[in-house]
Amino acid sequence: MIPIQNLYYLLCYAWNRLPEQAELLAVEADTFHRPQELLAHVLLRGTRRLLRQGLPVAYTEREEELPELRGRVLLAPSVTRNLLSRGRAICSYDELSANAPLNQLLLGTLLQLARTRVLPAALRHELRITQRRFPAGVEPLPLSAATLRTVHRLRPTGIAAFLLNVCELVYHSALPAPSATGRPRFRDFRRDEPLMARLFEQFVRNFYKLEQRRFRVLSETIRWQAEADSPAAFDLLPAMITDTTLEAPDRKIILDTKYYAAALRPRYDQQKLISPHLYQLYAYLQNQPVAPGQHLEGILLYPAASHTLDVRYTLGGHPVRIVTLDLAQPWSSIAADLLELIS
Repeated sequence: MIPIQNLYYLLCYAWNRLPEQAELLAVEADTFHRPQELLAHVLLRGTRRLLRQGLPVAYTEREEELPELRGRVLLAPSVTRNLLSRGRAICSYDELSANAPLNQLLLGTLLQLARTRVLPAALRHELRITQRRFPAGVEPLPLSAATLRTVHRLRPTGIAAFLLNVCELVYHSALPAPSATGRPRFRDFRRDEPLMARLFEQFVRNFYKLEQRRFRVLSETIRWQAEADSPAAFDLLPAMITDTTLEAPDRKIILDTKYYAAALRPRYDQQKLISPHLYQLYAYLQNQPVAPGQHLEGILLYPAASHTLDVRYTLGGHPVRIVTLDLAQPWSSIAADLLELIS
């Protein structure tokens, strides 16, 4: 299980925000006992920072009965209610206000977290105090997949984008059925392998983007080195998209992250590498064109669980390394191991 303090760093890098870049992230993560406490604390500090700066505003559509024309007149309801003869009309107009989707989502998430007994009473109290600092016109939106999609479409940046990621992780860690008391319940999202696999992939890629300067870091699509009878036949081939590609003039590394409980599987009373993972990396290497003088290699990276692993092969003429990363060790050692991996 990843310690809370290391989980904090993993989330910071996965969401492309260094811990020292913002005051809101200056938390003593090792003081928390559950991931939800960490998420609530970071959300709390980030929201307070937004409130100090001034909440982002946006145009929202309003419908209102008015004694003067404003925006667009809604003729049907105005005639139905016989308003025109009295010099009034139902108007639809855009108003610039803080009642924007991101602010509504933040308020709704704070409300949900403040109602759960998983969090300490002092933290729930701070959440309720922060809720009262929102302007009166901001209406809370429930934390849901639809709400998250709405805010994502607005493409927030900076601290707003970071807080949106926090809200999304709170949503994914919520249990679907409410408790008998009606209070929201949460599970430890560290046990959610698909969710942690996405975070682990983003963490590794962004770590290399931010912490080294030798390689250009990206996720790329590799074209099959294949021939077909018709162009339409190529559409049937599966896409090959790398988790992380590190490229320099003299060296190119295809690094695939796999968030699995173990890097080996038992087969006939023996431990074996997971064959689909190795086949996938081999296909990437065999179909990857390289520039003259460029050295191509592959890495399969797993989080260490029951045991550590570090083996090297030459497959199809390319060096391949299968290695585990201990996410339970001190953060400085995790960072050192990742940098050593590409040194």
